[in-house]
Amino acid sequence: MESMTDFESMFDLAPVSLWLEDYSGLKRLFDRWRAEGVEDLAAHLEADPARVRECMAQWRVLRVNQSTLSLFSADSQEHLLSQLDKVFRGDMAAPVVHELTQLWQGHLGFDNQTVNYALDGRRLDVQVRVRVLPGHETTWDRVLVSLDDITERVRAERERIESERYARGLFEHSPVSLWVEDFSAVKLLLDDIRERGIDDFATFIKVHPEFVTRCIQEIRVIDVNRETLRMFVATDKDMLLHNLSRVFRDEMTESFADQLQDLWNGKTLQQREVVNYSLAGDTINIHMQFAVLEDRLATWDLVLVSLVDITARKKAEAYLEYLGKHDVLTQLNNRTFYSEELNRLSRKGPWPVSMLAIDLNGLKHVNDESGHAAGDVLLRRAGEVLSMAVDAPAWPARIGGDEFAVLMPKTDERGAEAMRDRILSLLELNNQFYSGQSGHVLSFAIGTATCEAREHLDSALQRADKAMYADKARHYLARGDHVA
Repeated sequence: MESMTDFESMFDLAPVSLWLEDYSGLKRLFDRWRAEGVEDLAAHLEADPARVRECMAQWRVLRVNQSTLSLFSADSQEHLLSQLDKVFRGDMAAPVVHELTQLWQGHLGFDNQTVNYALDGRRLDVQVRVRVLPGHETTWDRVLVSLDDITERVRAERERIESERYARGLFEHSPVSLWVEDFSAVKLLLDDIRERGIDDFATFIKVHPEFVTRCIQEIRVIDVNRETLRMFVATDKDMLLHNLSRVFRDEMTESFADQLQDLWNGKTLQQREVVNYSLAGDTINIHMQFAVLEDRLATWDLVLVSLVDITARKKAEAYLEYLGKHDVLTQLNNRTFYSEELNRLSRKGPWPVSMLAIDLNGLKHVNDESGHAAGDVLLRRAGEVLSMAVDAPAWPARIGGDEFAVLMPKTDERGAEAMRDRILSLLELNNQFYSGQSGHVLSFAIGTATCEAREHLDSALQRADKAMYADKARHYLARGDHVA
């Protein structure tokens, strides 16, 4: 009698929800269905959902403990049992089918997770443990059910999953290319050479460029997002990750060496402009931001890299720079570029420096007689001739309305005369090609001069101009016209 009292006390005061139930009616129902030929209980229940409710109606609650009343906000056992339809409802149908199937298959003890509801309306996520008590295996008339309230745990897990889903969505749909990488092997390599007494890392990688290559090979790409695939013209992640050598090549080795130098100096937040390549072979100018995550500073095993495609900006900048130093009509260098190069050559050479002063004969006459459109045609033709005639390191420029110049570093008088002859030869071919199209002959007045290291370039420029005007005078004298 004392042991029974102790049992009742333990049952009633247990810190978990306990239910003593009678499943004998369910066993009789199962036996009848088996006799009727039912083999697959899950299919049988799915065929008619009312059968699930019929099974649940066979459960008879004999007793619950105090923890159960507290959990379900019930005043008494009678209060709870009179409102079980409020407790077992909603989204518990699938778990119930699982429990019924376990019993059908002969499992007299099993665990499950389900949803119940307290009488005050609270949703309860519970871990269910069902055990047919010993000695009642043939009748199922005594079944002990325990419920652990795991609502907070499930909520936390749900929030974690939602947070991960949200973060994943931000990652995947970011408008910039994102890479998650593992630099832990790179850190080990840097730590190793530091332990070997290397202090001057810049000198070390100059002497051992293969170290940079090895570090590149040790980077492990963990993940990339959709914008990355689009930017690098990859159909999927495997395609991109198996072709990284086509993406990071050429100039990338030098920029990665700078990145390693920053990491060596403890700079784990970096940004720089680099050049990558798409799998289609196109050059992509990139603004890269690199960050070792704060909680991984000891290992570098989680690094976030963002890449912004600045190719269009770079092209615009290059075009603006081109416009700033080129003449739009002739496509030659302009006076700004010419003046900058004169200053540079006057300081550094290389000597001797030769120059050609060139003037387009008859441009004013063509503008007056045929209009400025015809004059522009002549100017474009002048640009064609000079572009074809002059090769680097020499270069031509339009320095005024009908004035041109050619600067020739490290070129003596013979080189200057050879350039003059070449221009005149191409000028003749140009006139032959355009004969009959415009009716205007392209003609240059050319003067040459050469400057040695001890002489000022301005003096040579004056000599070239003087020689050009003399050539121009001869041209108009031969035509019987005035100089124009």
